[in-house]
Amino acid sequence: MSVLRRYLAALDAGSVEDVLACFAPGGEVVSPLYGTLPATTFYPALFADSAPSRTVLDRVYVDPDEPREVALAFHYDWTLADGTAAPFDVVDLVTLAGDRERIERLRICYDTAPLRASWERVSS
Repeated sequence: MSVLRRYLAALDAGSVEDVLACFAPGGEVVSPLYGTLPATTFYPALFADSAPSRTVLDRVYVDPDEPREVALAFHYDWTLADGTAAPFDVVDLVTLAGDRERIERLRICYDTAPLRASWERVSS
């Protein structure tokens, strides 16, 4: 699952180009803050709302019946664009493309309550 490690490294780097390289054409993101968006729309918005941030991988879970379905558990030391710390633990539910080298769909799952007010203040 090298694409998942590349994905987290791209998040850490804040690189829209590198993150999008992890997605299949037409890739989609479902976010509790931003809604359902094409990856090409979601990541520019996320990085515009962010200062440098860091991920810490916890685990990768693979569905034994469908290896294209993966859960990626990690801690995201998210920092908002105004410098506000907004860390959270997250599970991304990932559907990989047929070759398992790109992401088709990524559903982000975490509790937004502790950071929603700060995000609404700085989101573009």
